[in-house]
Amino acid sequence: MMRAMQEKLLFLYKFMRTPKQIGSVTPSSTFLARKMLEPVPWSKVASVVELGAGTGAITRHMDAVRRRDTTVLLFEQDPHLLSRLKEAFPDYACHEDACGLRNALKETGIDRLDCVLSGLPFFNFPHQLREQIMQEVTAALRPGGLFIAFQYSQQMRKRLSRDFEIEHIHFVPLNVPPAFVYVCRKKEASSHEL
Repeated sequence: MMRAMQEKLLFLYKFMRTPKQIGSVTPSSTFLARKMLEPVPWSKVASVVELGAGTGAITRHMDAVRRRDTTVLLFEQDPHLLSRLKEAFPDYACHEDACGLRNALKETGIDRLDCVLSGLPFFNFPHQLREQIMQEVTAALRPGGLFIAFQYSQQMRKRLSRDFEIEHIHFVPLNVPPAFVYVCRKKEASSHEL
């Protein structure tokens, strides 16, 4: 209970300092975490990335459902939150910049990802940064791989449909703010394949 309250206060503080980077006033709810992880066939996932891992609200749930031999990489730009993630999840590779996703995969010896989970507030980002991250994600995922992202609006729908088949958009009202979970599958031949 105390840890949850500390995380909420920390998140609020970070949001007040950099709202476009953090995107929310509070960490993701258990309801949102479950909805993010529900579509993933965890028994078949050898490698997964979480972008914008924050305080680890979704990471903790993923840790409970993933295979023990699944390789997990976490990305978080905020140095303080990144340090906390490294401490809380010592078995996971932690990185700062999602724009370096493919380089991180090379360092880890991963060819392609089975799944990318994202809590990044894409619509808050400048267009060029948003495109750069989306290109990294698309190039890093294997054909048919899953991209599951939560957003606070449906403004990313058109952009996501360029490289992904959008299988579902779930509305999660029990989150602050309420969120949409996009469950997307990489098209067999993506226009951003490098």
